[in-house]
Amino acid sequence: MPFSRRYTTDDSVTPPPPAGLWADKFGKVATRTLQSIILVIAIIGIVYAAIALRLVVIPVLLALIVAAALGPIVEALHRRGLPRVAGAALVLVVAVLGLGGLVTGIVFAVRSQWPQLVESATQGVEQLREIAEGFGIATDQEAIDDAVAQVQEFLTSSSFTSGAISGVSSAVELITGTVLFAFVLFYFLRDGASIFEFLIRPFQGRYHVKAQRSGRRALEVMGGYVRGTALVALVDAVFIGIGLFAVGIPFALALPLAVLVFVFAFVPIVGATAAGVLAALVALVTAGLWPAIIIVIIVVAVNQIEGNFLQPVVLGRSLQLHALVVLLAITAGTILAGITGAILSVPLVASAWAIAKAWSGDEPPHGTTVGKPPRRDRRRAPAVAE
Repeated sequence: MPFSRRYTTDDSVTPPPPAGLWADKFGKVATRTLQSIILVIAIIGIVYAAIALRLVVIPVLLALIVAAALGPIVEALHRRGLPRVAGAALVLVVAVLGLGGLVTGIVFAVRSQWPQLVESATQGVEQLREIAEGFGIATDQEAIDDAVAQVQEFLTSSSFTSGAISGVSSAVELITGTVLFAFVLFYFLRDGASIFEFLIRPFQGRYHVKAQRSGRRALEVMGGYVRGTALVALVDAVFIGIGLFAVGIPFALALPLAVLVFVFAFVPIVGATAAGVLAALVALVTAGLWPAIIIVIIVVAVNQIEGNFLQPVVLGRSLQLHALVVLLAITAGTILAGITGAILSVPLVASAWAIAKAWSGDEPPHGTTVGKPPRRDRRRAPAVAE
């Protein structure tokens, strides 16, 4: 019959090999557990090595983040005919002078007034306690004094003011870190693409393509985060600083408070709130209750404008992390590296998450919004010659 099936038997077919010791379900679970333990041990080892080599690691990480933010400027200058070496050198000089001036201004603006700010904040907490008791709200004086003492100790300790660079107390080490940052930044700006290609050379085929896509996405996230956060921080500092000066805070205190608002804005979620609370406490002591209430209103309004308008526009998809992840990253960064770790932790975690998504193929096409399908191009596609 033409449609009948034919069955053939082949006695020469070898039976499958017997299952190994680790092939069953429990063996697979044990293998995965062992792999996870090895991965955790490796991560812990990397973290401890980074802490031990902080004098090298921190300048390199700072240079990487700054290069991600300034790299597009070098590319734009190169497209206009400027050699890459000259463009990188020009951007480096401007960046070093700008960052150096910014850091110097922050140090001189805050350092001289820091003891007075801490003392004013302490007095502000005491006045808040008295106001609360005036309204019949019971307060625990011992617990408040304990908390204030701990905060004062933390704010004046090296773990906050320097953290990971507590070992960089000598001028020689500080100069070494600055020079290393400048050199690494120059090479990242000039040869960033070739350095990245060298690093992913061991990957072959589709893994090489994935590595390219992941690295490109990480740089986009890191650079966009730095540029957007700097703009948001500047807006916060300007408006809150104007508000402080308007309610009668002396310029000698309003300026360092505005500078602190700018710096703390680089720590998402908690930074702006902490700076706003400090500004309100200082206003309560130096100007009175109603000016402090006005400062609170200004801080809340600025934070709402920042969260609902500025951040979605200037950050876009640069920070696609859950708030809990951001808080955990900030906490871990603060414990490991003080204020430096708190500032660096979020862009590094966001970049790592972008790498993971791009590598697994979950990253949406460029120019689309997470959670929304890409918009169809209604124009007719050009014919492809066969």
